[in-house]
Amino acid sequence: MAAVDRSLVANLPMFAGLSPAEQDELLREARSIRYPKDTAVFDQGAEAARFFLLLHGHLRVEKTTSQGQQSVVRYVSAGELFGVAQAMNLTHYPATAVAAVDSIALAWPSSSWQRLIVKYPSLAASALQTVGSRLQDTQARVMEISNEQVEQRVAHALLRLAKQAGRKVDTGVEIDFPISRQDIAEMTGTTLHTVSRVLSAWENEGLVEGGRQRIILRDAHRLHALAEGEEAIQSRKRSS
Repeated sequence: MAAVDRSLVANLPMFAGLSPAEQDELLREARSIRYPKDTAVFDQGAEAARFFLLLHGHLRVEKTTSQGQQSVVRYVSAGELFGVAQAMNLTHYPATAVAAVDSIALAWPSSSWQRLIVKYPSLAASALQTVGSRLQDTQARVMEISNEQVEQRVAHALLRLAKQAGRKVDTGVEIDFPISRQDIAEMTGTTLHTVSRVLSAWENEGLVEGGRQRIILRDAHRLHALAEGEEAIQSRKRSS
């Protein structure tokens, strides 16, 4: 296995504050793995044998309920820790992670977790930040599903995705990985039909631009107003 170039990770939070020698030592314990698009990195319920740092690409995290209903929980972007079941005192992965695009991750054996977080406190800090951030995101989504109209939930989801993985293009901000209307429906607790209706109305109004698994936010200011409920009533009238 070829050594990972330290320059690829030196500025990431879990490597910050480590000396070059410590960074090299931590990298020597990792394995670099390529995951072609639509390949599962790990499956829900499988033994958590590794934890990961995404170097390149995007991952879709999916969870299946006991009734067999699947939902997209979140997306993982380059630079993020994921699969850190040990940080949540879990022995099995609570969800499935799938490569949304061709991706590369560093993987460490879970058996090394306790030793590594003692030796490299920045790893523990990064894991704590990751778990805390995802908990906040989960709580926000629960509140949205409980209290908000569907237009608000969809607007919030698009704005979160654009903040996480948006890139500027001529017509606005493009979500920089393939995402389907079904994915958005699962993220917002609604149906494909409803999401299609809302996005079609927004496309007609020039708020978003869509394509096959492609979304561009053309008017983020209006979408923010919708997310906060400032235009929800007017939008429902236009899309009805």
